[in-house]
Amino acid sequence: MDFPVVELMDREACTTWLTRHFHPDGLKCPHCQAGLEQAIRFRKTKRSDLIVYRCKVCRGVYNLYSGTEFEGRRFTPEQTILFLREVVQGKPTAKLSRELSISRTTGLTVRHLLQANAKAEQATEPLSDLEVETDEMFQNAGEKRRMARRSAGSTSKKSQ
Repeated sequence: MDFPVVELMDREACTTWLTRHFHPDGLKCPHCQAGLEQAIRFRKTKRSDLIVYRCKVCRGVYNLYSGTEFEGRRFTPEQTILFLREVVQGKPTAKLSRELSISRTTGLTVRHLLQANAKAEQATEPLSDLEVETDEMFQNAGEKRRMARRSAGSTSKKSQ
């Protein structure tokens, strides 16, 4: 999945992208499934700057993150986009948390939730193809650049 960073750093663009990907059928009340047209703008959160809606049908309260792994978290839309992008790219949680100014515990918890969802959605049946293609990859895991120095006590005596 591609994340066009330059386009998504605008609050409105981030919110539109998140709505399209988190709620492909449109943002609805998680309690009664009433559409956004049957809701009123209730308030705006202070920290994440999200619009909170109140459903006119069931009086339930919800926002863009309702029903997602980000529900109850204080991520701004920009932080959410960048968090998803960096998790997909494999950036370490500690570095990611520092860069986005979120707690490491929150970052790790959300990352684990996302990974569990990805694992649950993974296909269980084998692929139908009998052939596999791969791209070139440079791998040097476990190789050393030079021989390690031996300590003075570990050298063996060749002649006596």
